[in-house]
Amino acid sequence: MKTLAALTALTLLPLSAMPASAAPGIDWKPCATEYAPTLECAKLQVSGVFSIALAKLPATDPARRVGSLLTNPGGPGGSGVTVLKYGGQGFALDKPEMAEVRQRFDVIGFDPRGVGASTPAITCGPDLHDPAVSRFPKSRADYEKLIAHNRVSGAECLKRTGPGLTHVDTWSAADDIESIRIALGEPKVNWLGVSYGSELGAAYAEKYPKRIRAMVLDGAVDHSRPTRQAVLDEAIATEGALNDFAKWCTTSDECVLRGKDVIATYDALMRTPGGVPSKQLGRNVTAEEMASGLYGSIILPMFWPDLAKAVEAARAGNADGLLPYAQLDPSYGAYRAIGCHDFGSPFTSYADMKAMQGLVKALAPHSWRYSEFWDMASGCAGWPVASAYLPRPQHVRGAAPILVVGGEHDPATPLVWAKGLARNIENSMLLVDAGYGHTGLLNSGCVRTEEVKYLVSGVTPAPGTVCR
Repeated sequence: MKTLAALTALTLLPLSAMPASAAPGIDWKPCATEYAPTLECAKLQVSGVFSIALAKLPATDPARRVGSLLTNPGGPGGSGVTVLKYGGQGFALDKPEMAEVRQRFDVIGFDPRGVGASTPAITCGPDLHDPAVSRFPKSRADYEKLIAHNRVSGAECLKRTGPGLTHVDTWSAADDIESIRIALGEPKVNWLGVSYGSELGAAYAEKYPKRIRAMVLDGAVDHSRPTRQAVLDEAIATEGALNDFAKWCTTSDECVLRGKDVIATYDALMRTPGGVPSKQLGRNVTAEEMASGLYGSIILPMFWPDLAKAVEAARAGNADGLLPYAQLDPSYGAYRAIGCHDFGSPFTSYADMKAMQGLVKALAPHSWRYSEFWDMASGCAGWPVASAYLPRPQHVRGAAPILVVGGEHDPATPLVWAKGLARNIENSMLLVDAGYGHTGLLNSGCVRTEEVKYLVSGVTPAPGTVCR
């Protein structure tokens, strides 16, 4: 096994640089932004129902062009078009390691079916998130209230979106990548997927292994892992991230909480009777909502200084810096609908959910009020649209070497998931990021360097490579 892995690491994939020609089936139009002056946009009909929004940053060195690089920024519900329009993920060259990607590839961002500017877009009602409905019911009556809320809000999503809502699972969405590849005229796919983008990429690899030239799965999601186990994995990782943040605060001049017991301060905030006022929302924000807001910042160390200020402000009576994703981002409906297709809820009764609550609180005594997979598992309980792609054993065979990336301190996609996904993919290579935060692409120059080298040359890093 070790010998095979070493040989795989040295495998050189053919470059076969392709001319940057007009892509068949795609009518590109200029859609320049301040961050992307050469950006082009288009729509592609991929089925009788869905039309996919596309954006392209043409290679800046056409003579050395490798091909097209399809990207997905995460989610579920993340817009690849928006990322390119605003120069996210280093494509505005704020991360120098990405310069060669811009030179050698046409970078393609797209909005998966149901997402963003793709049509029909997943559309839900304003009550999809209700602060009065707890994700941690304390009684059977509270549990039934949660189930009823999810059923009604899901039915509203189905009414507003239409029958397309039953076909936005990731297994189906993988077929759209193949449609994009064909329309681009590319013989094989180059893929850079982070977080949810790793799940979507892995589904494509399972369905179309021979169509892959190079594929990076960063912040890896292991779809073979049962939802119950994923909930516990993420609870542990989120608690670890809160402790990492607290430790950082003990030494950093950028932390306004320096000199305080950060964990005790946070715990006291969570116990604030009636929640904390938000000027932006015009109401009090609950402890569960503030925990969600904290999670949205704790996953990226670049946000830690502002997070410390937000915690301090909330303790003083203003929770505007800790507002939950469900209140801030219009893509939350897509996040919920696709997540319910892909992971669903494992809970069979109030007693079952109560037992899982106990496990989560034991594993994450301070951060238990929010993690993405608990939000998914509780939010999908009672969801009226049947799940189409629940976790199951996953096997990718016959593909070119695929690079899987996982972080030792990633609260959103724990390292154990990357290890599991790598085991699921024949001839894959695991790159470990020893730093902090969600995905190596967003947090580590070392990881970006290794990913770019691999995407350009096809050579995976040496076995056992760790970015420190």
